[in-house]
Amino acid sequence: MKHLFRFASALAALASLLVAAPALAEPWKFGVMSDTQWKSNLDGINPDTVAVGIINQLNQEFIAHDVKFVIQVGDLTDKSDSTYPTSLATRAAAAQPLYDAGIGFYPLRGNHESSQASTAWFSAAFPQTTAGGPNVFGATNFSSPFAALNGLSYSFDYNNARFVLLDQFTRTDGTNYLNSSTNNIIDQQGWIDTQLASRPSDSHAFVFSHKNLIGQNHADDLFGSNPAYNSSGNVAARNAFLASLQNNGVRYQFGGHDHMHHRAIITSPDTNARVQEIITSSNSYKFYIPQVPSNDEKYNVPAFGGPREIPIAQELFAIGYYIVTVDGPRVTVDHYAAPNGCNGDCDLTVTPALSGHFTKRETFGYSLNGKEFTVAQGQSYTAVQDSFRGTTARILDGTNASTGTDYAGRALTKAIDTGWTPREQHRHGRGHGHHDNRRRDADSDTASHILTLWGMADLGSSQTDVYTLSLTYDPDKARPEHLGRGLFGLAARDADGTWVNAVEMNAGGSAKFVKGAWKPGYGLGTYGIDPSTKTAWAVVNHQGDFAVTGFAETCRKK
Repeated sequence: MKHLFRFASALAALASLLVAAPALAEPWKFGVMSDTQWKSNLDGINPDTVAVGIINQLNQEFIAHDVKFVIQVGDLTDKSDSTYPTSLATRAAAAQPLYDAGIGFYPLRGNHESSQASTAWFSAAFPQTTAGGPNVFGATNFSSPFAALNGLSYSFDYNNARFVLLDQFTRTDGTNYLNSSTNNIIDQQGWIDTQLASRPSDSHAFVFSHKNLIGQNHADDLFGSNPAYNSSGNVAARNAFLASLQNNGVRYQFGGHDHMHHRAIITSPDTNARVQEIITSSNSYKFYIPQVPSNDEKYNVPAFGGPREIPIAQELFAIGYYIVTVDGPRVTVDHYAAPNGCNGDCDLTVTPALSGHFTKRETFGYSLNGKEFTVAQGQSYTAVQDSFRGTTARILDGTNASTGTDYAGRALTKAIDTGWTPREQHRHGRGHGHHDNRRRDADSDTASHILTLWGMADLGSSQTDVYTLSLTYDPDKARPEHLGRGLFGLAARDADGTWVNAVEMNAGGSAKFVKGAWKPGYGLGTYGIDPSTKTAWAVVNHQGDFAVTGFAETCRKK
């Protein structure tokens, strides 16, 4: 009886531990969209200079992706003035399908809504920017720098992320800092610092503005009429702003204004800080062409002795949007776009049919527990190395063979990010269905923690350069009889979430198992186990999630 009591007590203690164990939060998504100006309402569906026809189609995309809210980075209208006093109300009405689906909408003003009069129209149309009205949908902890920017510049929290949206235009009292809108971020810097620094250390922060850190078509930006502008301490302000973003772990700053998709790493004038800028694809009737030479080369090189921008990706003449998935410490951005119909710098006069024509153009991301590596064209990927709780990942071989350039002729660099998911986190609380439970069990049974690689592929392709990836593993998870048969090794997660032999996900090549260390010259599809170093490796040409685990014998037959 005594033994039965002890057994029951042990079961009760175990049950209490399982109940107390924190469930891994479900991944969640938000959307980002760009400028929605419209010129002439020739087709009758774009009133008040608002691109309602495009907005309606984007709404359906965001609903289908099950986002929690959408952020728009300014230029909600083409004209918000005494001639079009209802244009912002029209833009708000176009968000109704999102509200009806339980999806929030959080906009910024752009230079097309830059007047004092527009501040009142904006606040009336979008009370949710101050936590007012019925369309807040779970966002909390709203803040603004001061009364004249209440609900214009604002921040809010959702789940494990903070969002900081920056307005740089004329304020509710008709003023501008130091009498110019080019200075309007300067006196917000203290508030920006506080909002970024006061969030939990294990949370994300995203920053949004209409104008960019360094534009591609427009020279004017967040801090002046060009990226080297310095009439009122603007260079010092740039340094302070970028230092704040870097020191507080901000990885992405989103902007609009240029009507093109462009990603780049922006360095501060003093070279002490950097952040990735994402200029968002057009949602408007117009499409811009980048300057040649680039604004970086034209302004920053003479002013500071060198460039401040490392271009990563660029796509012109498309209508696009962004789906950002937050999964614990990991963030994945999927950029979708459709051609504008003229493949050039045209002015649309009729709303294009976009539904069914959007395709995923690129996927990139980061993790709070990972690293970022910039690899220029012609450079080796072997600098990519990271470790997490006893699992070490290394790229053993491979070169950035991309030859892509932006419109200004600058070579595109790869920004490669690593991220980790602890295998034990998948033991409790992940998912609700039978498929989710099976995936969770498979993840917890891996012999390594789970690595995510982003940034290896060029825009428009899911295929990467050929490279060799290795992961160390826990030998207690390996069955000795499998080590020599190719039934245990580096695995990748397929589209169904199933772990398969990593080489099965390759484009081309033939699967070939080697027991032993990787050697130079092994071709695409070769994979192996080195028991002496407890390392699994594979020659692959794709990115995504990787782990060391067992797989079925059919995985070797391709």
